[in-house]
Amino acid sequence: MSSHRPRTAGLASDLLTVVGPLQRLLRRRVREDWPLEPLPTAQIDLLRAVKSRPGVTVGEAAFELRIAPNTASTLVNQLVAAGLVVRRQDEVDRRSIRLGLTAAAEARISAWHDRRQELLHQALDRLNGDERAAIAAAMPALRRLRETLDR
Repeated sequence: MSSHRPRTAGLASDLLTVVGPLQRLLRRRVREDWPLEPLPTAQIDLLRAVKSRPGVTVGEAAFELRIAPNTASTLVNQLVAAGLVVRRQDEVDRRSIRLGLTAAAEARISAWHDRRQELLHQALDRLNGDERAAIAAAMPALRRLRETLDR
């Protein structure tokens, strides 16, 4: 693997100087006129896990997020108290508790997504056609990179 590093070292460095700051800048721009108190990243991650897998258990969410089950449980308690997550008893296995998003959480996630989309649309509109085409052409490779990192 180290034989590939000279070829990829510059690319890895370039990605790190763009991707993280791009995410942080986008988050900061959304928060500029966001009317709600921002949630901690760990809570956002748990909300995303519940959104992507409605009915997930706390243990399943912990595994998916690669966090300790007691940490996931604490996050669930915080989100339940905030009115963003509900616990429901599993209809088949009454001992299991399933998680779901409240209408307030769905609305919050949707509004955040819409605002991020709008900001990205505005920024992309300021780029020239070749720049937009280059970003579009890179998307399959970036998705594959994400999948590779996720393994």
